[in-house]
Amino acid sequence: MSAPALTLDEYRMRIASRLPVLPTVRLPLDEAPGTVLAETVVTRWPIPLFDNSAMDGYAVHAAASPAGTRLRVVADLAAGSPDDPPLAPGEAVRIMTGAPMPSQADAVVPLEDTELGLAGALAGSAPPDWVTVARAPVVGAHVRRAGEDASAGEPAVVAGRELGPWQLAAIASAGHEHVIARRMPRVAVLSTGSELVAPGAVSARGQIPESNSVLVTAALRAAGAVVVSASVVPDDEDSLRVEVELALGDAATALDGERLGVDAVVLTGGAAVGAFDPVRAVLGAAGTVRFDAVALQPGRHQGFGVIGGIPVFCLPGNPVAVAVSLELIVRPALRSMAGHAEPERPRFRLPAVTGWASPAWRTQVVPVVVEASGVAPVAGRASGSHRVRSLADATAFAVVPPEVELVEAGDLVEVILCG
Repeated sequence: MSAPALTLDEYRMRIASRLPVLPTVRLPLDEAPGTVLAETVVTRWPIPLFDNSAMDGYAVHAAASPAGTRLRVVADLAAGSPDDPPLAPGEAVRIMTGAPMPSQADAVVPLEDTELGLAGALAGSAPPDWVTVARAPVVGAHVRRAGEDASAGEPAVVAGRELGPWQLAAIASAGHEHVIARRMPRVAVLSTGSELVAPGAVSARGQIPESNSVLVTAALRAAGAVVVSASVVPDDEDSLRVEVELALGDAATALDGERLGVDAVVLTGGAAVGAFDPVRAVLGAAGTVRFDAVALQPGRHQGFGVIGGIPVFCLPGNPVAVAVSLELIVRPALRSMAGHAEPERPRFRLPAVTGWASPAWRTQVVPVVVEASGVAPVAGRASGSHRVRSLADATAFAVVPPEVELVEAGDLVEVILCG
């Protein structure tokens, strides 16, 4: 009697308990997007550095500039100017957005609040020597105060945050050009199958275009991994053994010509119980990779182990099962290794537009289209783990829990936006 299938959560917990944490590296900001900050970045100076104007207009004494007051323009300040012109009541300094405020000014009158008005400025009128205030300012109006965004010594971005454009901009403003972050995982990809031929090649009877390495490589890169190598291996134990040893060793050849080691290996195909499946024979026999039946549709046959400290993921061979396994198993594992506090994508609950059946006691993952009224299985295409074409139309996965055997129209289902 075969062993009972593991639940998806049980299988993922087993993997999580054996994952290494990747080391930290010092990266310039332009190489840091997508990494996780390992050390909190502290601001080196106040942000903003100095009081500056938030508008194009005139720096003035607020108390001496009621509506109708005519002020003499005594200086001009552009962004980046080091000047600090003196300013007496009854005078104004023409100032541009971002320029430092004169020390004796306490407000800015925007162009549109003057007699000249914004329309006149846009029309190209010559800058006046005098300006009339149309709307009285209050103290502090349109002034960005030094340190109002952050004080010197205050955290700019805390450790554990994924570095995106907003975080990197904050770090640059805080005066830093490098960060200490977790290294992105380097992954080798092996796609197994004697039936596989290169995309675009003329195939003979029994052969199919190889798409799994394309799918895996693109998905891993989207998850923040670096694909070190991608190989197609026939269903031959000796060939597979050689390729696995190369992938696990420092001799793995990177796609850009460099030679690097790897942090993980992802194999597709050959993990089931077929007579010609070599992955189980090569990796399972050594006892380092365990193969399990997982209560997941598609993606029942899975394998995982750690060889020489390197996690090895053995996925099914059918493309939709590969896509599901990548999303629910491999992606969160790699992102955990890279330090992500929330390695999975967020899930949303949306109504089902149409109903469908779900297998008893398996987590079902269905490629769906997100519409204004909810989600629906990819139109006109029956389910099946081999139907790679259905993935092209899908914009999300619907995840149906094991206890649900029928999804009816209007039922709320969990949805992962990943298409």
